[in-house]
Amino acid sequence: MSKRDYYEILGVGKSADEKDIKKAYRREAMKYHPDRNPDDPKAEEKFKDATEAYDVLMDREKRQAYDQFGHAGVDPNMGGGAGGFGGGSFSDIFGDVFGDIFGGGGGRGGRGGPQRGSDLRYTLDISLENAVKGTTVEIRVPSLSNCETCDGSGAKKGSSPETCTTCGGVGQVRMQQGLFQVQQTCPACRGQGQTISDPCNTCHGQGRVEKTRTLSVKVPPGVDTGDRIRLSGEGEAGPHGGPAGDLFVQMSVKQHPIFERDGKNLYCEVPITFVDAALGGELEVPTLDGRVKLKIPAETQTGKLFRLRGKGVKPVRGGSVGDLLCRAVVETPVNLNKRQKELLEELAETLGKDGKRQSPRQHSWFEGVKNFFDDMTS
Repeated sequence: MSKRDYYEILGVGKSADEKDIKKAYRREAMKYHPDRNPDDPKAEEKFKDATEAYDVLMDREKRQAYDQFGHAGVDPNMGGGAGGFGGGSFSDIFGDVFGDIFGGGGGRGGRGGPQRGSDLRYTLDISLENAVKGTTVEIRVPSLSNCETCDGSGAKKGSSPETCTTCGGVGQVRMQQGLFQVQQTCPACRGQGQTISDPCNTCHGQGRVEKTRTLSVKVPPGVDTGDRIRLSGEGEAGPHGGPAGDLFVQMSVKQHPIFERDGKNLYCEVPITFVDAALGGELEVPTLDGRVKLKIPAETQTGKLFRLRGKGVKPVRGGSVGDLLCRAVVETPVNLNKRQKELLEELAETLGKDGKRQSPRQHSWFEGVKNFFDDMTS
């Protein structure tokens, strides 16, 4: 019976790179592993086929021979010269692909010494003013720290950890699973290579205790939501005296009652009176540096943007300072008295005589509406 195409077995195309092949093999191996399918002989065959395909396609010379000559190029029984399946042990292949799941290295495992501690993330809520100008804040971070009683070893003072007798200090053991030998994390020492017969009373052999630390964080000017500050070595302490991880302080800028930020620019709405919009005027507008004068030209419409250059944000990664863009919002007068209403009615009468010139947008809009309905009825 002819063999199936290796690319077809793994479900990848001929242009697949090593990453795609490894990912496909992981999927097939997990699906058809004999330990997961003890009552299905076909699953074991599929598992072997996938492993054979992986062995060939991950080897540059074998893959080149296979692409040129097919199975004959990699099967010595068919006259090929590139070498067949079996050039490396299955434990090497299995460990290479699944090392991150089973604790590493398949035939390449090393001593399981002290591990690095976990990284931590802290979300810091800051005001827009502090984000733009920079500040220094103190934060309280709960984490696992080295036990001071045993200096992180986990062993009672006066004693020390001992080499694991199960794995000989390697941290991993080989186990037979059917036809294959698989390297796994040592169950006795959990990959540490050492055991503690007399644990520390403070940390109970863990080498770490929970503590809340106060740290000072310098926030540089110009940060924005999503930016991170890395504090090296301020994460969790590593187990059994391992190095500490890092602390990442992530910025979250609070919503501001006046300004909105978009990159290096700031935006704000400026309400102006009906009279100032029509006749022009001058107002004071806020900036993060204080108040400035803004000149409103006559006949200003809602939505008009006024740019105040250099009144925005200087980006944390460098570059020019942004601008403040003020959006005019014409405010309709409310709570009018009788005389004010009469004056507006008189104004409306005078405007009605030449509405096209004094309200061009309104006139063109109504003309467009009229043409729209005329087209519908024609």
